[in-house]
Amino acid sequence: MRARTPLAVSAALVLIPLLVAVFGPLIPLDPAAGLPYERGPGHPLGTDGLGRDVLELLLVGGRTALGMAVGAVVIAYLVGGVIGLVAASTRHRWIDEALIRPLDVLLPLPSLLVISVVAVGWRASALAITLAVAMVNVPTVARLVRAAALDAASGPVVEALRMQRESWAGIHLGFIGRAVLGPVAADVGTRITLAVFLVASVNFLGLGLSPTAPDWAVSVSRNREGLLLQPWAVIAPALILVAFTLGFNLLADRLVHRTRRMVEAKR
Repeated sequence: MRARTPLAVSAALVLIPLLVAVFGPLIPLDPAAGLPYERGPGHPLGTDGLGRDVLELLLVGGRTALGMAVGAVVIAYLVGGVIGLVAASTRHRWIDEALIRPLDVLLPLPSLLVISVVAVGWRASALAITLAVAMVNVPTVARLVRAAALDAASGPVVEALRMQRESWAGIHLGFIGRAVLGPVAADVGTRITLAVFLVASVNFLGLGLSPTAPDWAVSVSRNREGLLLQPWAVIAPALILVAFTLGFNLLADRLVHRTRRMVEAKR
């Protein structure tokens, strides 16, 4: 029972924000506008600095806050994962160098600086921010997948599959892809947490979405001046962001420990 409790807590911390983000906009709420930072009947969590209901903003603000972060990680793995698999399994060193070395140029660049520059150039564009977050994650994803796939790609099983004229997808996505699932699963948790932090930071700094957007991070940034007047306008969106990132970190930590035990068992 003790071993299950942390998993249940971690899953709850992740699922609650996800459910709010996905199904929150479908809940029929249409409260009347109130005064700025008002607390009273009709507004369970009060209003924000523009007189909008905080509960309604909480229900509709998750799709951008979490959607951009999750979308960026998916794109990063679609691009970086393929690059890493090809680099690990190629028989030509120059192909490996041509794929990996250009990505080394992006590694030293400060992630938040790159994303901020893109956000300023394409102001209030969720797609631009998503692609920028994905871009800064591609180099590390490609290197992770390449390192995890090297042993499987150079093993006798792959040579046998090639001699049997197995398809490229069958070798790389079927056999080698399964070999990297453990490290990738452990990395996804921490990478989504980092992506949420980057997206929220850009929006919090006012460089991302419109200042009137219902995004959770934008709500925290816009209403922080009224924290003492109406704390729920800041605390509610901040709590749900912290819950999501904390839950994913806990799940990622469990996956890392499980992966280590599997590797040690194989040895």
